[in-house]
Amino acid sequence: MLLEKATLIQSPSDIERAGMIQFFEMAFELSWKLLKDYLQKEGYMINSPRQAIKQAVQAEILKNGHQWLNALEDRNLTVHTYHEETAIAVENKIKSCYSPMLKALYSDFKSRAASKIKSIKFQPTTV
Repeated sequence: MLLEKATLIQSPSDIERAGMIQFFEMAFELSWKLLKDYLQKEGYMINSPRQAIKQAVQAEILKNGHQWLNALEDRNLTVHTYHEETAIAVENKIKSCYSPMLKALYSDFKSRAASKIKSIKFQPTTV
């Protein structure tokens, strides 16, 4: 995972920091859309990242709703503006909180997919 690799850079240059933030933005975007698709399959109407996060918390898919909402705010902030102080603050949050949070979601859904595949009973076909 590129985001995870980027978080290992101890003192990133401006370009490395910008890349890390971009990786975070992409990972966050894919994550909330994964939640949206999953929740819609479960019968919920989801129209925004905030709705997806709140519903995922209610459905007990996410436990740390405040962290996810903070990540949403930071993603919105970094997408629309660039200030070095903000970038450094978001970099620290990505390293300490957001990257592990996104990785946990990835692991959770990877396990869900593996369980789903195991539960499918394949019927042999006769020719």
